[in-house]
Amino acid sequence: MSTQKAENVIMDAFCDPDHPIAVDFKKVVAAQKAIGDAVVKTPCRQSQMSDMFNMEIYFKKEFLQYTGSFKERGARNSLLNLTPAQKKKGVIAASAGNHALALSYHGKCLGIPVSVVMPTVAPLMKIKACEKFGANITISGNNVCDSRVIALKMGQERGLMYINGYDHQDIIAGQGTIGLEIVEQVPDLDACIIPIGGGGMISGTALAIKTKCPHVKIIGVEPEHSPSFQAAMKAGKPTFTLTTPTLADGLAVPTVGVNSFETAHKLIDRIVTVNEESIALAILRCIELEKAVVEGGGAAGLAAIIQGLVPELEGKKVVVILSGGNIDTTVLDRVIERALAEDERLVRFKVSVSDRPGGIAELTKIVADLGVSIKDIFQERPWEKHDVFSVMVKVVCETRDAEHSKQLHDAIKKHYPNSHLIWGPSYD
Repeated sequence: MSTQKAENVIMDAFCDPDHPIAVDFKKVVAAQKAIGDAVVKTPCRQSQMSDMFNMEIYFKKEFLQYTGSFKERGARNSLLNLTPAQKKKGVIAASAGNHALALSYHGKCLGIPVSVVMPTVAPLMKIKACEKFGANITISGNNVCDSRVIALKMGQERGLMYINGYDHQDIIAGQGTIGLEIVEQVPDLDACIIPIGGGGMISGTALAIKTKCPHVKIIGVEPEHSPSFQAAMKAGKPTFTLTTPTLADGLAVPTVGVNSFETAHKLIDRIVTVNEESIALAILRCIELEKAVVEGGGAAGLAAIIQGLVPELEGKKVVVILSGGNIDTTVLDRVIERALAEDERLVRFKVSVSDRPGGIAELTKIVADLGVSIKDIFQERPWEKHDVFSVMVKVVCETRDAEHSKQLHDAIKKHYPNSHLIWGPSYD
């Protein structure tokens, strides 16, 4: 059965695993000229986080594009390079988010029909946005890989050209315009940190930067739940890599693009892997300090700095690409709470206190006197095994920072020296 399925899979003529193509720098230059002012030349300014990490950090703010991500660059370039006949027929793609948005928007601007197959897990807000831009949306497939198979089949049946969102040569060349802008905006750059999903952005951007400034170090960043480019580097070619749910959902691509890999693998100096806690914290830092809402994949570069994975860049001039801002609003509050917990500004503890009148009031006064805010408080009498006249109290508090949390811990420990105190992010 699996053999039959494999035989029925339609190949993408522009992304042949047996004949991968490395994109030429001239294509990036041509893409910049073709795109012109139709895509935002996003700012790349120094961040106030520079002092926090002892490096000169510049954020390339691609989330400021009209549809919220860097994908617009490649989308417009690929549409502009269609033949007149293909422009009339239209194009098709498979995407759960940013590529779909970019292609739909620029298809509308250029009068080119766009069809997109989106998986059932695609956020409703992104589906509605694509429909607003006039795209023909089909919801089918459990994931983007399933949707891709369906889109390729639909494209063949309807005469629509399939545009891979991270591996088509025109997509890669379009994303490379980020690199051209970076070297112009930040002279004497030492390094550029770039998120990796399917590989389109890092391949095009690295090509542009390394061609213009060969000394600049290119560091790729992947979420620990989807290290597909690192797997490709080890195997010497793109290879399927099991992915699991991640806050950086836009980077969760099981197999990187063959053309992207061919273009980028010799240009990348190092790839690091970030954990979920650092991604959440990076999102929070962007909100609080940059006044910017950035999605998990877009914040991955900053997460690498926060996690301490690039110590060699201390004292250096570093550009971090914030590639997108289309975070699902239904999960944003959960991400912020997770980040506050990681930052030790949201803490919880269990303590055994007197069950007589005034016992819990005494506990809350200790907390209040320290200027700590109680978010939740629960009493558990049946599970207090040490003293029948005591009650186990669970408390969730919000503090200013890690030092403030330590002050609270010390105060509780001092006031209840003989109590059964449990402190930390997890307990039974």
